[in-house]
Amino acid sequence: MTPHQALPVAADLNTGVHEAGPMKGFHAEFNDLDHYIRVITDRIWEGRRLGDIHTYYSDPCVVETAMSVSTSVQEVIKGTEATLAMFPDRRLLAEDVIVSGDAMGGYLSSHRIISPMTHLGGGSFGPATGRVIHARTIADCVCKDNRIVHEWLVRDHAAIALQIGSTPQALAQRWLNERGGWHKPVAGPAPAGYASHITQDRLAASYALALQSLAHNLGHGDVQTTYDDAVQHIGPGERTCYGQAGAAAFWQGLWGALHPLDFVVEHLAMQRGNGRADRVALRFRANTRHQPATSEAGQRFGQATGRPVEVLGIVHAEFYQGRVSRQWVLVDEVALWMQILSPQA
Repeated sequence: MTPHQALPVAADLNTGVHEAGPMKGFHAEFNDLDHYIRVITDRIWEGRRLGDIHTYYSDPCVVETAMSVSTSVQEVIKGTEATLAMFPDRRLLAEDVIVSGDAMGGYLSSHRIISPMTHLGGGSFGPATGRVIHARTIADCVCKDNRIVHEWLVRDHAAIALQIGSTPQALAQRWLNERGGWHKPVAGPAPAGYASHITQDRLAASYALALQSLAHNLGHGDVQTTYDDAVQHIGPGERTCYGQAGAAAFWQGLWGALHPLDFVVEHLAMQRGNGRADRVALRFRANTRHQPATSEAGQRFGQATGRPVEVLGIVHAEFYQGRVSRQWVLVDEVALWMQILSPQA
């Protein structure tokens, strides 16, 4: 979806939800993709069975975050071990799994996780503070033949920074110093045969176009049509606000400082029914420029540097009577600050 491209729409409101029952190519123990993701996450993280990463990840497997790209299973294991050394009691509690795709091209699970944990070990976040904290992650995983074969991962590092007594800006500077600047390679493509799903569902398509419009208009748009009067918005840093004005202020703060040159929807899935609210998962990427803030909220990103800043985000939204009632926006503000602060960005 390019800046002025309309999404296709169709009458099929279940587009993007894979068929029920056993999945072709997956072990018979898994009922469906939701079950598969919950079970393997529990085994690896809750059960601390890190060796199972070899079982459930292909090798190589591209894992892209907002600030890094890895390709090998060993890098996934190493990162998991480092996280557990700092947060040994960390849990991965599934808030939702929104699925799309099929056996032919590969399924995709958009998995929203809340992680309560205690900062008990020193590491990349500095000396242990002993603080009990929580942070969200959303992982978009392409799954085929019983393995994760490609992953996009956005962590709320700002929430961790703020809860251990630091700031996203300070943590970004620390990591720039440790890494010698901003160095994010270009991620390799998803495996051959996989095409990111863009649902034809009218509600999801309208929501995607609304977010695109907000980006291109620096956060200004028709929020009354998009958001419920009592919408709950959960953004980076675990900042929660309520109402249409609060949701608008978030987008104005982000795009009012980081002016988009483009805004591309890379994945859009809709899940309806099963006793739950209608839900959308959307992954976007925007190439932006750090410009003078056009809103008071945007001033939190500091004085304009003119530097290019890539924004990789994953959004989950729930709907009530056609408007967003709850919205989770995962953007890694520490990665944004690293690009703002680094002259090499």
